[in-house]
Amino acid sequence: MPELSPELPPELFAKLVGAKVGIIGLGNMGAHMASRLDAAGAEVFIHTRTRGKASALEAQGMVYCATPSDLSRAVGNGIIIICVTDTPAVEAVINNQNGILDAIEPGVLVIDMGTTQVMNTRVLAGLVSQKGASYLDAPVSGGAVGAEQGSLSIMVGGRVEDFERARPIFEILGKNINHIGDIGAGQVAKSANQMIVAMTIDAVAEALVLATKAGADPAKVRKALIGGFADSRILDLHGERMIGRTFDPGARATVQLKDVNQALELADFCSASLPGLEKNQELWQSMVDQGMGDLDQSGFICSIESLVKDGEGKL
Repeated sequence: MPELSPELPPELFAKLVGAKVGIIGLGNMGAHMASRLDAAGAEVFIHTRTRGKASALEAQGMVYCATPSDLSRAVGNGIIIICVTDTPAVEAVINNQNGILDAIEPGVLVIDMGTTQVMNTRVLAGLVSQKGASYLDAPVSGGAVGAEQGSLSIMVGGRVEDFERARPIFEILGKNINHIGDIGAGQVAKSANQMIVAMTIDAVAEALVLATKAGADPAKVRKALIGGFADSRILDLHGERMIGRTFDPGARATVQLKDVNQALELADFCSASLPGLEKNQELWQSMVDQGMGDLDQSGFICSIESLVKDGEGKL
């Protein structure tokens, strides 16, 4: 069970002790969220399509529910957090047979903490509100490490009163917590985030490949850039992974490609042309097409390397 920051005020824990919270989706992010909320004293109910992912959390005392509707019944008028892979998965959790709408109670607060398309988010929020329940879109940035440490950035769209109701949960899960605006605004911010991440990973990968081709030590180049104008979390974290060739997925390339595609769909909906992101999408698609989709995002450098190999296949 994770240790929670001693800086958190006692009244925050008082708000969570005994509170009924459901978590749907127990991947790299959802499992850590569930553990932190359990440690904070919430009564946590969990659901995942792959039952084996729930076993460790069940051993901690969390209650497994066979379907989203079962979890909805167990939570009552508490809070349901959804943390699944993509827009179709969120739609299925909410609106399919045995989805949460089958058993949702008035007064429950549904929080989507995944990365979901803006237009679909607004439709789903409308379906939930028709049942007398509330909805927030609250996608996050910070990866599995941020979820484990409770240092996520959380971008929230929805009513202010619902945001305030969810604040104790957000303060257990994250540090940079911002209410952006109405329903969908959190997902707009997340699309902007994922655009910057995708394009910056490309910039870092290409810079390190160029350094290698030009005869410099890429590790020393990266060290020289840190603290300067080109510094970023991507250069720090993903740059280190690129140099160390550690590509076990924190976030898979397929997920990054999905987010890029989603941002372009939103741009098309808004009649906005994003030429840089369109080129970036081609590069992420190339990585996936080369069979590297299950690598960490930092594995993008492998795809760039494959595009710049000389005739002998050497960099």
